[in-house]
Amino acid sequence: MTDPVLETLLLPLENGTFDLPDAPQRVLFLRARMGKDLGLLDKSRLDLVQSFAPDREALAAGGYEAQPDIRGETYGLVLLLPPRQKQEARALIAEAFRRVAPGGRVVLCAANTEGAKAFESDVEALAGELEGKQSKAKCRVVWAIRDDARLNASLQAEWAEGDAPRPILDGRFVSRPGLFAWDHVDAATDLLVRTLPVGLSGIGADLGAGFGVLTAGVLARCPKVAALDLYEAEKRALDLARQNLAAEAAPRHLQFFWADVTKGLGRPHDFIVMNPPFHQATKADRTDVGHAFIRAAAKGLKPGGNLWMVANRHLPYEGVINEVFSEMTIVADEGGFKVIHARKARGK
Repeated sequence: MTDPVLETLLLPLENGTFDLPDAPQRVLFLRARMGKDLGLLDKSRLDLVQSFAPDREALAAGGYEAQPDIRGETYGLVLLLPPRQKQEARALIAEAFRRVAPGGRVVLCAANTEGAKAFESDVEALAGELEGKQSKAKCRVVWAIRDDARLNASLQAEWAEGDAPRPILDGRFVSRPGLFAWDHVDAATDLLVRTLPVGLSGIGADLGAGFGVLTAGVLARCPKVAALDLYEAEKRALDLARQNLAAEAAPRHLQFFWADVTKGLGRPHDFIVMNPPFHQATKADRTDVGHAFIRAAAKGLKPGGNLWMVANRHLPYEGVINEVFSEMTIVADEGGFKVIHARKARGK
């Protein structure tokens, strides 16, 4: 599969507009993704940072090791594929200019439909001026030199703080921009929690657990639950879930897994709860992501186990659920969301 954003990010290197920094200077790639064009970079001097498990695993399959956090101090070149969320993206831009050595380049790329023009303006505002920009495949790559005489230090400090974890909901949770529903309890999760039977019991799992809102709801509503396994692909969210749930887990046992749930769960469960993501890299609905979550849930349940999930009313999940579960009921329909209860056959 081609990745036009990654291809465009590396376009200036491919066409010779500028070269890699001389050894021993290293290259930092923030929000790195796997692609054949990574071969343009010197692997021996490349540090990859990726906190999203599926992208990190794809890099590992391609022979690249990515860390969830930045390990080095300064770099001759910093590459960045920014996320959609503005505060998170600006914090990464600020971090890129902090990590690049004076005279080094920061290179950023985004699709035109994912805010490329706004990101160009952000880089220019922080750096003082752009060194260059190019376009390809409806994507735009921009780059700037770190020149401390032009660098807007106050703006850099402001953007760096914009992504910091902070208390929300009167201190009940700690969250941060860029996470799903980062500053509130989303209506779908609230509906699911209110619909769950209070007698839910045994060992459960929360797939796509985020910063812990759904798990907290299960623990509060269902006192017979003995243990919960939280699976979350984004480590920035999972780290906060650990913090948010630390005080209320005992005597029930919580385990936290930074993982792509579509690759399978670690043990069989009596029940699974989930509010699966319906989009990732783009704003378009991605029913395949929800379908993969449903299939993973079916495999991860004991015979006779129960799935409780919530989804946007218009998303067509029922066909897949009927494929892999023996029973299915829509138990709530409210505010544009539906809660589905499905049971796995006892003989499987």
